[in-house]
Amino acid sequence: MVKHQPLQVYERQLCLSCLTGIYGCRWKRYQRSHDDSSKWECVWFLILTSAFLLLLVWSYFWWAAQNDYSEFNWFLYNRSGEWSDGTVPILATTAAGFTYLAFLMMLALCHIAVGQQLNLYWLHKVGVTAALMTTITGVISISELWGGEWDITVISLQATGPFLHIGALAAITALGWLMAGQVVRSEKTRFQLVLLLLYLSVLLALYLAPLTITSPCLMDRASLKQRPNVIGHRGAPMLAPENTAMSFSKAVQQKVSGLEADVTVSLDGVPFLMRDHTLRRTTNVGKIFPTRQFNDASLFNWTELRSLNAGQWFLKDDPYWKVQSMSERDQNRAGNQTVCSLQELLRVAVRSNRSVIFNLRRPPPEHPRYRSWINDTLQTFRRSGIPQEQVMWTPDWGRDTVRQEAPGFQQISGAKLPPEAVRERGLVGLHLHYRQTSAAEIRELLVNNVSLSLYTVNEPWLYSVLWCSGVSSVSSDAPQILKKVPTPIWLMSPEEYCLVWITSDLVSFAIIMGIFAFQKWRQSGMRSYNPEQIMLSAAAVRSSSRDVSLMKEKLIFSVPFHCAPSLHSL
Repeated sequence: MVKHQPLQVYERQLCLSCLTGIYGCRWKRYQRSHDDSSKWECVWFLILTSAFLLLLVWSYFWWAAQNDYSEFNWFLYNRSGEWSDGTVPILATTAAGFTYLAFLMMLALCHIAVGQQLNLYWLHKVGVTAALMTTITGVISISELWGGEWDITVISLQATGPFLHIGALAAITALGWLMAGQVVRSEKTRFQLVLLLLYLSVLLALYLAPLTITSPCLMDRASLKQRPNVIGHRGAPMLAPENTAMSFSKAVQQKVSGLEADVTVSLDGVPFLMRDHTLRRTTNVGKIFPTRQFNDASLFNWTELRSLNAGQWFLKDDPYWKVQSMSERDQNRAGNQTVCSLQELLRVAVRSNRSVIFNLRRPPPEHPRYRSWINDTLQTFRRSGIPQEQVMWTPDWGRDTVRQEAPGFQQISGAKLPPEAVRERGLVGLHLHYRQTSAAEIRELLVNNVSLSLYTVNEPWLYSVLWCSGVSSVSSDAPQILKKVPTPIWLMSPEEYCLVWITSDLVSFAIIMGIFAFQKWRQSGMRSYNPEQIMLSAAAVRSSSRDVSLMKEKLIFSVPFHCAPSLHSL
């Protein structure tokens, strides 16, 4: 009687096949290896890791810069002369690249976790190189063209720092499983020490990172100042065409405390609202006056300006991606807007009892009102009947004249000045870009009773940070968004944060110690086993050495490993 016993059963390993197949195009069992990865593949793993981390920083930058997307598009318009949303291709390529590299990183870490040899497929190497070079090019380009925007990354850390710390701590703690496995399985003492020291150094740096984290929102709730006033920057430009009567009406509906506009003077001395130097972006001047479309906006008289449409561009370009959500009535109203005069803005302010702050641009030297532009503007204020205390005068030109003609105006400056200079010039406050001040400088101004208004603040996280800093007011393109922020997004006392910090560190340390102990116990209880070796049955083992050799040869050379569900010996 012949007794048959199975020598080895190869189970289907679909997950492992997909893992090695997608990462290195090693779909067959015989293509895999538990040998150490080559130095060249280790270099590629470092390149992949570097590209992933750089793209992570790049993605975070564009998340933080969301507050200034309109500013970026306006900057591109001034360089190219054509309006387009330049953030769309950047965000699309960034999202695609980050997703791709994150997927490869996950596959690489899984390779290390299961002990598989790293072997990045050449096509992936091309993709990683392309993503790395594209990101480096983007970083260099933004640094040269829009370098000041990097400051928002530092500011955003005041809002996200405590949470990023906890997230990074969780990620490094999870990597402890991988590190423990490598340290325990490795037979090279030097490699074990280097890997362990590197991991512990990163872990220690994260444990102590909160010592460097500062945020205005780490404060006692009793010290929180009153909610900053929101000023409609060019009205409500996300809801209606900027610097138009409709835009200011929409801003008033959003309960803003003031209205901000950009003012210049026409050829016949009528102050009107226009941000750009030309009329090309926000009017149909190219259709009505095609030969004058590149002329300065102030070189048109009021009759000509009034004949232009100042709303169709908003429906066509949809600069804030809001047109589709507008009602049909609002779309029709927006499409019929005209260039707005300063007199119309003041009429809205008087009717709604809102303050007014404006940026006054001086006309070019060849302009007939080059010397009388201040008087033209003051005359408009006098005719409007607006109370003088509701007007915030920012231009530094002709302050003495303004003080004589309108002593009730609130004199503020758009230049960054120390508190001493503010008092010497008789100013009551400053109107600055939010990137021009730090939390320490804001506190210094507040201590010296200098009011501070910052622009342009559109995101709730930035509004919350400035609120905690004590800013008195902000100018915003999105008053409808900030209206929904009744309290700072988060507020935590230093004692509460200290408790969260220490608790997180202790939990992380306990988990890591448990992981290393478990991995050590698990490794010591395992026999050295090669899953690819040929296993013989007990009957075959009792056979002679020559028979065993013959059986091995038949087994290896006659039947492919990946096709044989079971093998038997006679």
